[in-house]
Amino acid sequence: MPELPEVETIARGLAPQTEGRSITAVHVLNATSVEGRRPLLETGAPGMLIRRVHRRGKLLLMDLTAPDATPPAGDLPVNLAFHLKMSGRLFVYGKETPPEAHTRLILDLSDGNRLFFDDMRKFGYCRALAEQDFGEWAFWNTLGPEPLEIGEEDFVALLRHRRTRIKAALLDQTVIAGIGNIYADESLFRAGIRPDTACNAVSEARLRSLHGILQAVLQQAIRECGSSIRDYRDAHGDAGAFQNNFLVYGKGGEKCTVCGRKLATAKVAGRTTVFCTKCQR
Repeated sequence: MPELPEVETIARGLAPQTEGRSITAVHVLNATSVEGRRPLLETGAPGMLIRRVHRRGKLLLMDLTAPDATPPAGDLPVNLAFHLKMSGRLFVYGKETPPEAHTRLILDLSDGNRLFFDDMRKFGYCRALAEQDFGEWAFWNTLGPEPLEIGEEDFVALLRHRRTRIKAALLDQTVIAGIGNIYADESLFRAGIRPDTACNAVSEARLRSLHGILQAVLQQAIRECGSSIRDYRDAHGDAGAFQNNFLVYGKGGEKCTVCGRKLATAKVAGRTTVFCTKCQR
């Protein structure tokens, strides 16, 4: 599943290709790829201008407005939210490009191009939201703070009294939004913290260190356009490069790059987890 760096990369790539264009038509090719009120997407989005493309957690967001810059009113959408899940992709194609086998949704744009939402496994979705819908969307309302925006003090306060294992806390989108398996494993290794350690057993000093390391890992991954393991490609169809810097993720049984001990594998929060029993404690 694309995590924060991948979604941020896609948003940055889509922005110059879509911002300032109006949506002229919406084509839903797979009903289950639309969540919430489908009529709001099909009838409310056409005619709206894409003002901004950005990210919240693992969601890719498109802020919409009326072409004359007046705020949308009533039941008109003010936002499109895409959750890419396991295999979702967003690409801009040229005029009259036909859908492919895994194309689930198409947005026609005023410049003649088309935005495709492709999703081989059909787990991803698009949701159109009017102003009042945000308050009723439980997923949105329970998202935790952004890891690149939260300050050190708040980060420590967020974790220091929790009894849950620290990796489970990092993966919990209601605790902190956007982190998944890759960046939890990589950050905890660099911070020297075992992923199965209870949060309240980690010292405040080590939580402060984790805060800085987590932000550094995410920022490096964004600079390298994310990590491509299987399906992920950015908005231009290119693979990311951060996978070339993995120290533990997906390397169970290999030698630790620091101490040479064989990396251990375990299940934490239901996810395969790789760590070093010597370097992480």
